[in-house]
Amino acid sequence: MIAESLREYDDFYAHLRFVLESLVARHRKVVVFDLHSYNHIRGDAAGAPADPEGNPEVNLGTGTMDRIAWSPIVDRWLEAIHSHDYLGRRLDVRENVKFFGGQLPRWVHENFPNSVCALAIEVKKFFMNEWTGELDSAQHLAVGQALAAGAAAVGEALEKI
Repeated sequence: MIAESLREYDDFYAHLRFVLESLVARHRKVVVFDLHSYNHIRGDAAGAPADPEGNPEVNLGTGTMDRIAWSPIVDRWLEAIHSHDYLGRRLDVRENVKFFGGQLPRWVHENFPNSVCALAIEVKKFFMNEWTGELDSAQHLAVGQALAAGAAAVGEALEKI
């Protein structure tokens, strides 16, 4: 089982290398959105939400990249998400508060430091009941719209570099 798991891991990264090399050959610069969601109500379904001070609604992890080199992309994504009208308010979006980026962005930045920017995006599960899986459709759709606005802004910034 361990050998099979390691083989699948190696196969995944070999395929990712192929895809990214192909995209870089075609476009020169590429952005990868490494999107995750995270739980914030601990203990049980009746538990209190984690302290918002350390748990933003959206966390952008940039700890695995050369932040200065990729600042046009990172700053534009943050600006777009910050300014997006999320159901009549602004989302709590911060950088490197809860998460800093994991293995996939680390691998991307080690292997493609000057051509691929991996944005590690963590969305707090405020748009659903994380214990039952019940989705708040309006909030979920609005999160998707905010992320789409961020992606569009990154596309515009990418064309300029």
